[in-house]
Amino acid sequence: MIRCDLCPHHCVLKEGQTGFCHQRINKEGRIVLKDYGAITSLSIDPIEKKPLYHFYPHTKILSVGSYGCNMKCPFCQNYTISQDKGSSIQVHTTPEKLVEVALDLKKEGNIGIAFTYNEPLISYEFIYDTFVLCKKHDLKTVIVSNGMIEEKYIKELSPLVDAWNIDLKGFREDIYKILSGDLETVKKSIQIASSSHLEVTSLIVPGINDSLKDMEEEAKWLASIDPNIVLHVTRYFPEYHYHESPTSIELIDQMVEVAKKYLKYVYRGNC
Repeated sequence: MIRCDLCPHHCVLKEGQTGFCHQRINKEGRIVLKDYGAITSLSIDPIEKKPLYHFYPHTKILSVGSYGCNMKCPFCQNYTISQDKGSSIQVHTTPEKLVEVALDLKKEGNIGIAFTYNEPLISYEFIYDTFVLCKKHDLKTVIVSNGMIEEKYIKELSPLVDAWNIDLKGFREDIYKILSGDLETVKKSIQIASSSHLEVTSLIVPGINDSLKDMEEEAKWLASIDPNIVLHVTRYFPEYHYHESPTSIELIDQMVEVAKKYLKYVYRGNC
């Protein structure tokens, strides 16, 4: 049995066993990526859809998803791939082929590659290899992540990443326990990612993370890193196992106003 050290779950795996995320596997005594190059989703999106509002606005980016996640949010908007074990795979590809597609799409306004949709960082090796090639071809690199990755790995990857959007799913450890995550790990990831372009998203879910006091603490903490960090305060809609009514627009607006006391750029989403 050996331990995976990519994220704070630190899964201890027998030969052939996969971890909490469904993507890390003990293969012949090594922890490796189970499905290198597995793609479930591929589309060219407006950069604002990531969401990234202050990074090359009005451009497009090739958006790539795989499957699996190292959190289990009952309200997940992409649960069909994030909680999948591989049945949603559409194709396997290589970094070389993916970069070739991205380059071909430049004529349609594409600026690079974004790994998104599921939790991309569990496919660490594939992303790293792809971004090394992107840098050789002047393609922008984007990660949309929950930030659940150990410091060693995010520090290794960060020099290859032009922009991050990291989900900050609440500002109390008990919220993260409900979601099978770790707040301190995410906070460390945000601090490290702030050396690149960084935007943060908080999906406001009734009954879980809808406290104005918590939002004030979150915004104050983000501002202590950099008051120019962009914050997206996003409205929840019922999905997966969570069926509370959608977040009220009034609450979203209140949270935006609270956050604006500390941060220069705060936007509401899904409203």
